Amino acid sequence: QVQLVESGGGLVQPGGSLRLSCAASGRISSIYSMGWYRQAPGKEREWVAVIISGGNTNYADSVKGRFTISRDNVKNTVYLQMDSLKPEDTAVYYCHFEMIPRGYNYWGQGTQVTVSS
Repeated sequence: QVQLVESGGGLVQPGGSLRLSCAASGRISSIYSMGWYRQAPGKEREWVAVIISGGNTNYADSVKGRFTISRDNVKNTVYLQMDSLKPEDTAVYYCHFEMIPRGYNYWGQGTQVTVSS
């Protein structure tokens, strides 16, 4: 089994920055992708960003240019640097790992990000 533990959420003013972390532990084989999703109150969970095993990254249009996803393969950890935060970025953020063989998906417990003055 694989466990994902997130950290780094909190309250920040508009225009501010936060860095989320998600560390995996347990029976980790090869990781295909690491990513982030978010869910705002009353809305469905939406994809935010992903980094694939080869290093390619992709972002939702709503965060492109403001958020940066990165990873530490030794620590089995993925990060989400969030800059120029907006109130509409307020949500619970979840990390997601897909293992190899593909189809094995794991989720973090979620961390609250609140952007408000």
